[in-house]
Amino acid sequence: MSEVYKLGISIKNNQPVNEVNSIDVLTNQGVVGDRHFKEFNDPYNQLSLIESENIDYYNIKYGLNIPYLDFRRNVVTRGIQLNDLVGKKLLVGNVELEGIDLCRPCRHLTEVLKQDNILKEFLRRGGLRCQVLSSSSIKIGDKIKVID
Repeated sequence: MSEVYKLGISIKNNQPVNEVNSIDVLTNQGVVGDRHFKEFNDPYNQLSLIESENIDYYNIKYGLNIPYLDFRRNVVTRGIQLNDLVGKKLLVGNVELEGIDLCRPCRHLTEVLKQDNILKEFLRRGGLRCQVLSSSSIKIGDKIKVID
């Protein structure tokens, strides 16, 4: 079954993502306390997810041990393929989301992780940008369900 594996917030750009046990999200605004939170927020900046399996694959392939949250996403998932969810609605715990677009890795991530191959390796594995459709909390262990 698909679930939330890790959660993180970064208060400011270019700062580390801090692991937390739960996050509060507000409709069309994003993650409370996160660097991208705004009252009238672009759906592309509200919430991001990444598959733990993609990070595990990368770490094994290159003999690394880069922590999940160093990939700078709010939600690390387990047991779901996020690329299939663009244009679909999903329920993460009690929060309804809509998959808006795939997250593409950026040069900043390459620099932070000191890995030149990040852009190539995470081009189709970088996660999912989501619009927040309902306000609630997301907790570690919350189930993830596709609802349409």
